Amino acid sequence: MNQDYIYTSETSVGNLPNLFIVADGMGGHNAGDFASRYTVEHVVEAVKSSGLTEPVSLLGEALRQTNSSLMELAEKDPHLRGTGTTFVAATIAQGRMSVANIGDSRLYIVNQSIVQVTRDHSLVQEMVRMGEMDQDQARVHPDKNIITRAVGAVRNIEIDFFEVNLKQKDRILLCSDGLTNMLEDQEIRSIMCSQRDIVESVQRLVAAANMKGGKDNISVIIVDPFSDEVKRC
Repeated sequence: MNQDYIYTSETSVGNLPNLFIVADGMGGHNAGDFASRYTVEHVVEAVKSSGLTEPVSLLGEALRQTNSSLMELAEKDPHLRGTGTTFVAATIAQGRMSVANIGDSRLYIVNQSIVQVTRDHSLVQEMVRMGEMDQDQARVHPDKNIITRAVGAVRNIEIDFFEVNLKQKDRILLCSDGLTNMLEDQEIRSIMCSQRDIVESVQRLVAAANMKGGKDNISVIIVDPFSDEVKRC
């Protein structure tokens, strides 16, 4: 069952110039699939109907509205109890990127290096931040998939927001943990920087993650903010 759901629009969505989203659902039978799809679709609709223009405020309002409605549905339907989803979204205007993040789906900037912009809201990453384990231990920890924040989990969700000024040759990667649990960051960068274009990069990333075991759904979006130029990392 695919519990991931993605959305991409290179053209305007409401007052946003573009929008890219990856969500990874969790829960019992059909619940994770429902949560990710519902969240993405309702966030997009909320963005379209919003009168706000500032990206962070707009995405925050859309996520809070969607979180409330998802929780109401879950309270009424026993099959949806415990449902929730990670969520990472980006919008880019004039070389500046705004990002919203809940859970452990990630956004990276890839160029001469690979930099994770988002911060995982997971049990093991909290332990890493407190110095209780290192990243190598975190990758193989049996509780690595336990997340500490999700859309649909609590009434007052905490959302991380990031705003980044992009540089020429930067490429943006949004992905679910089906990719990052299988591939190291430097493997991801090496694959992205050795392909002819972003379509081939996406295909190679998914193939490489599957070759390493492919233990989860794998969702990948690559955005080239400066696509009018032909370039490699």
